[in-house]
Amino acid sequence: MNLSRLAGITLVAVLFFIPACTTQTPMDTQLASSIKRFAPTVITADTSRLSAGNKAALKKLIAAARLMDSLYLRQTWSGTMEVMKALEADTTLEGRETLRYFRINMGPWSGLDHDSAFVKGVPPRPPQATFYPDDMRKEEFTEWAAKLPNSEKEKATGFFYVIRRDSAKKLYAVTYSTEYRDLLGPAAGLLREAASLTDDPSLKAFLEKRADAFLSNDYYDSDLAWMDLDSPIDVTIGPYESYMDRLFNYKAAFEAYISLRDDAETARLAHFAGRLQEIEDHLPIDPAFRNPKLGALAPVRVVDEVAIGGEALAGVQAAAYNLPNDERIVKEKGSKRVLMKNVQEAKFTLILKPIAGVVLAPAQQPLVAFDPFFTHILAHELMHGLGPHNITLAGRKTTVRHELKELYSAFEEAKADISGLFALQYLIDAGALDKTLEQQMYVTFLTGVFRSVRFGTNEAHSRGMAMQFNYLSDEGAYVYDEQAGTYSVDIAKMKGAVRKLTGEIMTVQATGDYGAAKRMLGMGVIRPPMQRVLDRLSAIPVDIAPEFPLAE
Repeated sequence: MNLSRLAGITLVAVLFFIPACTTQTPMDTQLASSIKRFAPTVITADTSRLSAGNKAALKKLIAAARLMDSLYLRQTWSGTMEVMKALEADTTLEGRETLRYFRINMGPWSGLDHDSAFVKGVPPRPPQATFYPDDMRKEEFTEWAAKLPNSEKEKATGFFYVIRRDSAKKLYAVTYSTEYRDLLGPAAGLLREAASLTDDPSLKAFLEKRADAFLSNDYYDSDLAWMDLDSPIDVTIGPYESYMDRLFNYKAAFEAYISLRDDAETARLAHFAGRLQEIEDHLPIDPAFRNPKLGALAPVRVVDEVAIGGEALAGVQAAAYNLPNDERIVKEKGSKRVLMKNVQEAKFTLILKPIAGVVLAPAQQPLVAFDPFFTHILAHELMHGLGPHNITLAGRKTTVRHELKELYSAFEEAKADISGLFALQYLIDAGALDKTLEQQMYVTFLTGVFRSVRFGTNEAHSRGMAMQFNYLSDEGAYVYDEQAGTYSVDIAKMKGAVRKLTGEIMTVQATGDYGAAKRMLGMGVIRPPMQRVLDRLSAIPVDIAPEFPLAE
């Protein structure tokens, strides 16, 4: 792909401006260094092709995305809003810089620093967020939920219910629609206004049903409508990812992505979705663990972001996502993959290419390219929908998510990474992809490992990446040159190692083996050779800090 065609994106590779100051405290220096890890980047798109109705609807959707910010911040910790108000009132240099970093992280903890608090007086990040009572023990919830009737247990462990205590200190479930009514009501109103303005029937249907869901707490119909969304404006808004529930991975956090569809790139990549059943049928696992009939063909959308909100803003920026997470929808209709091309171009140009110049042996540096980077992200998102999800253990129907609990996110991200490489290799061997992609994708993936592990091993994707790196290194697929301090890929060994690791991860998922998952993720540590290379990347940004002019 011609990287000179950075349509819809402007890259601003400059440091944040910090006013001159005669004295600077250690906190000021630390904050400035922390902020510099995020490269300010203008993210925008061409709205000229939108109809007048869709342009008007876009403004309402951006306003709704802003409400997701407040919803998400309320979910992080009971003191988050109070801390933010105090920072907004602080006019000192330290106060301004702390607020800036608070907004990058969407909270008072630094995701790149193992979630350490950077605001004075803030406690460690609570694993229960505000989804559960502050004083609730994990065992208490498990014992309580086990005694509930099935219908009530589904609520207790469901995505869209918080857990509270009554006057007798007993636990009970509360719907999101009740807990967050003060913000979900206005959000629903904005979605209905946007629905009345758009001239696209699929967008109108989704927005009306999602507005209803905000107030009814039943997201099923709106998730089905989201799967059918086929509009120039691509909208994802509501409670989705469960990363912030570090007790059980049950509860969903609010977020929003408002984007414009790239029709040409969407058409180019759509053929991948048509090969999913074929790939599923050839997964390197026991045939009994394969799904003989996947849901409907997974939609693939390539988009350019124009605004995001809530969890989507927090720290490291997503380059793609695969939703919904509701296993009922996945079983019935598959899941949709959305790739943010303007974000991916920014990450590749500002971060991945400079990392390659430090990490890789000189002979393999020219193999790093945007096309394999972009294509593997697509494969990663597609593979979330393949492999075990709904499983049966000793006659009991359950899900991989419920069996692996807090390990699920990191393990699932690792599954998608490694099986994405497996899937691409399968398509190359089948003649569906050009053979020249083979070396490029493996070397570009290795470079991407170093990009991801810099996010901190508390982050699900990063922890899974560290595990994969160590596994592949132990298999001889990654070769470290002690003298040069660089890595290279042994392509022949890489192919076998990818297949082997894909099979091991999916088998753990299929058997719901929590202990095996914990042992594998125990490999997700930074070993000394990797750390030596990481130490030489300090001048390269870790991620981007997006700026959205269309949302201002």
